Amino acid sequence: MNRKTNIVLPTEFEKEVYEGLTHSPKHLSSKYIYDSYGDKLFQEIMDMPVYYLTNAEHQIFNSHKEEISNLFQSGNDKFKLIELGAGDGRKTKILLEHLTRNNVNFKYQPIDISHSVLAQLEASIRREIPEVCIEPLQGTYFEILNRINIENGTKKIILFLGSNIGNLTHELAIGFLNHVRDFMHDDDLLFVGFDQKKNPETVLKAYNDPAGITSDFNKNILARINRELDADIDLDQFLHWEVYDPESGTAKSYLVSKKEQSVTIKKLDLTINFNAWETIHTEISQKYDDQTVQWLAEASGFQIEKKFVDTKGYYKNYVFAIKNELRSNHP
Repeated sequence: MNRKTNIVLPTEFEKEVYEGLTHSPKHLSSKYIYDSYGDKLFQEIMDMPVYYLTNAEHQIFNSHKEEISNLFQSGNDKFKLIELGAGDGRKTKILLEHLTRNNVNFKYQPIDISHSVLAQLEASIRREIPEVCIEPLQGTYFEILNRINIENGTKKIILFLGSNIGNLTHELAIGFLNHVRDFMHDDDLLFVGFDQKKNPETVLKAYNDPAGITSDFNKNILARINRELDADIDLDQFLHWEVYDPESGTAKSYLVSKKEQSVTIKKLDLTINFNAWETIHTEISQKYDDQTVQWLAEASGFQIEKKFVDTKGYYKNYVFAIKNELRSNHP
């Protein structure tokens, strides 16, 4: 049994840790893996040869930047380039450089919940591509999209890269896409990265590298609980485990207790008991094919205008527009 008490939990982190570790089966949200150290580890992951996603999308941008640029300008040569969760912007900078070099009239608006991430991104762009008109916006995606939406009628191109949509189940992805569409107008576009189904071994190597960087990354959520919530979790007593179902295209990350043990989280006044080999589900990474993406698009009121693929067929960027039949009734 886990000991629980009725206490007031002031932060979302505290609430979600409390709820996730007292639930059966146990789970924690992958968003809490990301702090300054988690961000650093993820940068290292993106640089790993086995982590194909970054290079695949990078290749797409390099190979198709002219066509992508023309698509963005179609019908209106002035637009806002809005990026949800920009990170270090390494792929986006390919487009920014091309658009700037060709004197395209646009404003770049990266959105992130982290002030430090935005500050670093803005500093790097002002240093590397000073001609770019950049306006970082701190807050949640939908909070900022709502603010942008009521400013004026300038065309919006919304980027959601890195297969971040893969962190959502299909049901949640449809809800997310529907919500994004609520903030779009007839000529706006949504540019989304979807990791494709492929050799299962390739997927597993990307999320469970021999150097153990992905293991350290996954365990960082436990390190945060220790540090921020005054817990006594022994990270060495948890195993990083990755599974992939090639039928559904679902990769899942777990932390597995190596033994029967108890951990105490003082700030939550909480003791959690683990059975030997009991799991904490931490992350989902969904893989797709064209049929699944087509279904997601139609279910959320979009039509696919264009798709771009890397040379290996590992990854695709799809361009979504609001369905024609919905446009006349859409704001």
